[in-house]
Amino acid sequence: MFKKRRMNVDNAKSQMRKGMLEYCVMLLLRKEPSYASDIIVRLKEAELIVVEGTLYPLLTRLKNDGLLSYEWRESTQGPPRKYYALTTEGELFLAGLDCAWNELATTVGHLKAESPIRLEVKN
Repeated sequence: MFKKRRMNVDNAKSQMRKGMLEYCVMLLLRKEPSYASDIIVRLKEAELIVVEGTLYPLLTRLKNDGLLSYEWRESTQGPPRKYYALTTEGELFLAGLDCAWNELATTVGHLKAESPIRLEVKN
């Protein structure tokens, strides 16, 4: 029974992370333009593990939606790299996500305070 419950928690955790990925990527790009490999490293440092096969389609979608732009920059370690940055529209969108996140965090914090999680220990 515990294993089944654990698998459901892992699935829920994965879905939450996927839902937050767009927001987290845009937060990183608000600080400075970055290339994909650097974004992956910075997400990993924040303990949000993402693979290239997940990140590149997201970056492409955000660019196609007008939220990101990119420019090619020469690299001392190989071919030129594509650096992504927020557009003005992307900054406005991110401001909306900030508001949504703050509202959600407040709601979850309120609900957690009202009904603390109790772990049942069976011997």
